[in-house]
Amino acid sequence: MAKQEDLFKNVVSHAKEYGFIFPSSEIYDGLSAVYDYAQNGVELKKNIREYWWKAMVQMHENIVGLDAAILMHPTTWKASGHVDAFNDPLIDNKDSKKRYRADVLVEEHREKINVKINAEIEKAQKRFGDAFDEKQFRETNPNVVRRQNQIDEISTRLAQVQADGDLEGFRQLIVDLGIVCPVSGTTNWTEVKQFNLMFGTKLGASAENAMDLYLRPETAQGIFVNFLNVQKTGRMKIPFGIAQTGKAFRNEIVARQFIFRMREFEQMEMQFFVKPGEEMKWYEYWKTTRLNWHLSLGLGKQNYRFHDHEKLAHYANAAADIEFNFPFGFKELEGIHSRTDFDLKAHEQYSGKKLQYFDNETNSNYVPYVVETSVGLDRMFLAVFATSLKEETLEDGSTRTVLALPSVLAPTKAAVLPLVKKDGLPEVAQSIIDDLKWDFNVAYDEKDAVGRRYRRQDALGTPFCITVDHQTLEDKTVTIRHRDSMKQDRVAISELRNIINNEVSVRNWLMKM
Repeated sequence: MAKQEDLFKNVVSHAKEYGFIFPSSEIYDGLSAVYDYAQNGVELKKNIREYWWKAMVQMHENIVGLDAAILMHPTTWKASGHVDAFNDPLIDNKDSKKRYRADVLVEEHREKINVKINAEIEKAQKRFGDAFDEKQFRETNPNVVRRQNQIDEISTRLAQVQADGDLEGFRQLIVDLGIVCPVSGTTNWTEVKQFNLMFGTKLGASAENAMDLYLRPETAQGIFVNFLNVQKTGRMKIPFGIAQTGKAFRNEIVARQFIFRMREFEQMEMQFFVKPGEEMKWYEYWKTTRLNWHLSLGLGKQNYRFHDHEKLAHYANAAADIEFNFPFGFKELEGIHSRTDFDLKAHEQYSGKKLQYFDNETNSNYVPYVVETSVGLDRMFLAVFATSLKEETLEDGSTRTVLALPSVLAPTKAAVLPLVKKDGLPEVAQSIIDDLKWDFNVAYDEKDAVGRRYRRQDALGTPFCITVDHQTLEDKTVTIRHRDSMKQDRVAISELRNIINNEVSVRNWLMKM
């Protein structure tokens, strides 16, 4: 656990030191759980968004994009259920005065038990080697069986109190599990209460006539209210999807773990409209497709797992999360939900307008069912960044810090380095930049010895360093260094574009899906 905490501290520190993420309004001591994406962070974030958009929209002929407004008519949130049901259970510790989400306390306690199971399995794997049978070990090892029974019992009770909205049962579950406050170390808990997560605001020139509005807590509703507009103007045929990226806002009870849980965040969502009765086929399709998209980035298959929801939201008939192994354990990265026809029917009811699809094949109208995929862009950023940050020991015993980002996402694709700041080398380096910058984000770096410049670019995640030396003046060749292997090749300047493109092109990465 201490090792994980140290890793997470390194992630936060590296993100600031190398210009990826700054605390918002830091000169005024910051604002809790609000962050600014800095000069390198904004590039990485943009590249993740574009990688998602190309896979979701550009590669699917039946999916189109949308950019709906953040401010929506307030009845939207009544129809969607957010006004009445968008709540989290909160609990306070009387000694520390700290506030927590009750469900998160239980889930983290359950995960600690799971970590112990995995530790037992890892020890057994080392002991038995190739002869190890994990399935048999899980079924027969007394410690693993006992702990798995604990997890199953906790999951059953948690699902029950959530389904029943049983706040007293929630508190009793926390007490029975002996969960202590991480700050005070005591079990002196208050009652559990429901807390609505929406941010309210006003629209109007005067306080007397202002309309009460909400900052949107999700981007999905902008898609639903525009369903018919997009379908008719785009002449879309079922099944089809509408994709959107954009900001959403939630007044989180406990916003923590850096950019994992923030009050202002960005979502990448797609709502896929299907014929009623076919939703489960598409639900399974999108579960597989979305996991393959994540795996295409090469962050390690072992870092992903599916978690099927025990308690379904009021709009869903099936739901699963793709969880990722963050430095603080497995947590939700993306959700795939079968939302039935709840949203469109609710908006029909509240607006008095029909939101139906006319099917030419059956000559009938119906309200489509919806399968949703929704991934947090900030969480995706954290998953990529934290997994890529490594400390490596080299053959000579020295160490280097390398941000081994998937090169397709790297903020800067190549840095051009003149060996010395004279003899015409800077001018040649600048001419290479002027040529490459039409296709790639490239940087110029002439400060310090070339070895230190390599280390700096490693820490920034730059896949290639291109060194211009005196031989370049003679034969128009340069040394290109690969970040991950540190291998150096002598190549012609004319080959640089193809070499870089082969490594960073979206096409080559998405072909892995």
